Amino acid sequence: MTNAIKVILILFFINYITNASAQQTDKDTIKAIFTDQTPAIDGKLTDPIWQSLSPINSFTQRDPEFGKPSTEKTQVAIIYDKLAIYIGVWCYQTKPVVAKYLQRDFNYDEDDNFQISLSPFNDKRNGYLFVINPLGARADLLISANGSANKDWNGVWDAKTTISSEGWFAEIRIPFTSLQFPKDSINNWSINFERNIRNSNEAVLWRGWTRDCSVLCLANAGTLSGLNNIGYAKRFELKPFSLGGFEKQQGKPTGWPGKIGGDLNVNVTSTLKLNLTVNTDFAQVEADRVAVNLSRFSLYYPEKREFFLEGYQNYQFNLGSSNEIFYTRSIGIENLQQVPIIAGGRLFGKIGSNNIGLLNIQTGGTDSAKATNNTVIRYKKDIGSQSYIGAIVTSKNNNSTSNQVIGIDGAYNTSNFLGNKNLSITALVSKSFDRGRSNDGTYAWRFSIEYPNELINNIIAISSIQNNYNPELGFLERNNFDNYNWKLQLAPRWFTNYGIRTMTFKPWGFRLYRTNTTGELESFYNETIPFGFLTKNGDSFAYTLQQEFERFDTPFALTSTIKVPIGKYWMQRQELHFVTFQGRKIWVDANFSWGDFYTGKIITLVASTGINLDKHFNVNTEYTINDIKLPQGKVITNELAEYVSYALNPRFNLDVFVQWNSLNDLLTGNFRLHWIPNIGSDFYVVYNREYDGLKRFSFINPQVSAGAVKLVWRLAF
Repeated sequence: MTNAIKVILILFFINYITNASAQQTDKDTIKAIFTDQTPAIDGKLTDPIWQSLSPINSFTQRDPEFGKPSTEKTQVAIIYDKLAIYIGVWCYQTKPVVAKYLQRDFNYDEDDNFQISLSPFNDKRNGYLFVINPLGARADLLISANGSANKDWNGVWDAKTTISSEGWFAEIRIPFTSLQFPKDSINNWSINFERNIRNSNEAVLWRGWTRDCSVLCLANAGTLSGLNNIGYAKRFELKPFSLGGFEKQQGKPTGWPGKIGGDLNVNVTSTLKLNLTVNTDFAQVEADRVAVNLSRFSLYYPEKREFFLEGYQNYQFNLGSSNEIFYTRSIGIENLQQVPIIAGGRLFGKIGSNNIGLLNIQTGGTDSAKATNNTVIRYKKDIGSQSYIGAIVTSKNNNSTSNQVIGIDGAYNTSNFLGNKNLSITALVSKSFDRGRSNDGTYAWRFSIEYPNELINNIIAISSIQNNYNPELGFLERNNFDNYNWKLQLAPRWFTNYGIRTMTFKPWGFRLYRTNTTGELESFYNETIPFGFLTKNGDSFAYTLQQEFERFDTPFALTSTIKVPIGKYWMQRQELHFVTFQGRKIWVDANFSWGDFYTGKIITLVASTGINLDKHFNVNTEYTINDIKLPQGKVITNELAEYVSYALNPRFNLDVFVQWNSLNDLLTGNFRLHWIPNIGSDFYVVYNREYDGLKRFSFINPQVSAGAVKLVWRLAF
């Protein structure tokens, strides 16, 4: 047995012993109290109903002193009426409060915050995360299996806070219509709470304070009881919108587009929701950041359009990495340009232990895209406490394309492996069908075993996508490959007396690709971290060694004038990565790397910094420069992304985003004003400018400029 394997086994044993105490106690239930006297949502918690309750207060540290009581007192109480659930939070604090943000979907990792994970289905898999900071800023996420979450979802809920010499306090209102839950006379939901205190980097939880899982792990949550005879007093949500604007392009007359449309959301049952959309428009969606891409593969852009976000976990079918059978951005977007959505509908939710997601959307034709019908059917059956089996069917049809994809998958998930560890085993297989094309080489499959825990994070996966596999409604980074993936990362808590929270070691983290049809090595990536650490103050450092192999069967066009010739290239690089604690008013994240780049050398600097001027005004700058020297010539690429945010209050903010990408000769600006007159209703003013790079830059003469004003009004009945 090698010394490396001996060390891993010793760390595994230590991890098992030292975390054995991370079990829930008998006090894992919080009871909601019914009231017919709705409290004022003002963050003061002075209503008689709050004063009459006995809040829970048993919060335990996950970090830095695992298993010890919280150093600051935290209390939580819950009440409800016929329309909503109300959560009162008392965050007493002797240290100064850290709060930099006011706007919606703030970066809560940088602020003091309080988090609520809620699973009305009580299925230990799916749920919601609601986050607030001391200034009343709100963020929300959709939780899916294994503690993953989608931060782009926006729910309908409200929160108000106050700050005093004793700490900060909050009242949160979540309407029942914003949630999906079984219709029972007595409801028991999964719930958990996490509080983060940035001055001491302290994280405390109510239940499940294991270091192997955060508040997103619903399997470790407690129970919310006392919700009796609740239901949807309002089953319909209508969100009509109106939009007006202009579009101007050099050499063409100005256009004046106007649009009226809307969404109708229907709670068909307490666990099934129907979304209908007509004449859909996404003018208010924030602009994509187009990064410098030095690889031969397409970039993956996350979904940000609200219509596709709620219930997104009901449609997921992942083939590994960024590869998806269903990628929502394949609908309504072609080459980063919008395609009109004429109408569509989605039905998603749960019937007992059955999870369903149905979707049908008709898109219109443009000069570059044909009118298309898009259909997705996704089904998952809960097995045991956290596992499932499932299937998916997708279909894309127009007058030149008929593409269908089927797939089956399953997963065994547990958070009780070896007592209290996480383990996940997944498998899937899929096949595509195209009218007029051969059915040979149209399969994809994947098998993985993951042990994602704090001390030892180990993932092993094998997969294959054949050369004719074609998910038209999905996303493939590449095809015609067999992939072998193994990552091992260790994070022992050594040198804690010297200000270190955890050390970071990665013996290996490799991905190997073989061409499926030939068996020849195509790509190889490996990352080794011989030394890294995270301090108790929140700063981190890592030294990384990288190895890469690429085989080019055709020349690779790096730029319009420089091509990398056919060949096989082994490359070695080194990297230094330093990050200061982002809870400070000024923070820096710097990554410097150097080494081989195909036939030459490359030096890369990736740096970002955040500046908090006050609670209203925040600036974030990200800059990347690549200095490449090849026999074919020298290439220097620059990428700048500037984010400026001003929030008057939690319901009114201005965002300015400017990006420059020298490789694509791209310079754009995006201005977005967002006002929330009522929770669930939105008013936007959006203005965009696009220039043909810096060489021909003239501020008053953009190549493209466009503006829009959009009002979305929510009606519940």
